[in-house]
Amino acid sequence: MSRLRSGSRLLTILVAGLLVIGGWQVGEGSWIYAKAGLAQFLLQRAWSRALRGDPMPKPWPWADTWPVARLRIQHSSVDLIVLAGAYGRTLAFGPGHVTSSALPGQKGTVMLTGHRDTHFRFLKNVKLNDRLALTGSDGNTLHYRVVDQQVMDSRREGISTGQDTEDLVLVTCFPFDAIQAGGPLRYVVRAERIQEQSVRGEAPLGP
Repeated sequence: MSRLRSGSRLLTILVAGLLVIGGWQVGEGSWIYAKAGLAQFLLQRAWSRALRGDPMPKPWPWADTWPVARLRIQHSSVDLIVLAGAYGRTLAFGPGHVTSSALPGQKGTVMLTGHRDTHFRFLKNVKLNDRLALTGSDGNTLHYRVVDQQVMDSRREGISTGQDTEDLVLVTCFPFDAIQAGGPLRYVVRAERIQEQSVRGEAPLGP
């Protein structure tokens, strides 16, 4: 009888422990999404200051980054503020601009990177010919069309950012549903500049 009680007590402790661990994991995951959402709200405010001419508007006093662009995609609710630098501490709050690539409006390829499970998760559903809009801090909006999607191995392949193109390249880790982050595979979406629209102001995306 005592063995039965001991076994029952041990089972209760194990179940309680699993519930605590499960709750902690859910809470941690929820905090990541909440932080990403709150950051984008603060970044939208900083972005408004950038459009008014502030060269490096910090979204919060201790930030070591600032908004450099706004990214939108047709047929989706994606509307993201892009930050200067593609560092780990930056990508926790929003997609980052790779500093070795061109800025919006400059000659050359613009490269942006983001986490596969937060800001750049939408890349999983992007299709060929989808339209993207990228607004620079000067207020000019450039329009792009998706022309290529591929998985690359960062150990053996590089991403071209030549000065002879005006492409937009979006990069995130792959696969999207990987349990552990930090693998060598990258999902790369390349979009070509569309010359039909390049206007000042954040105009809506066309059909």
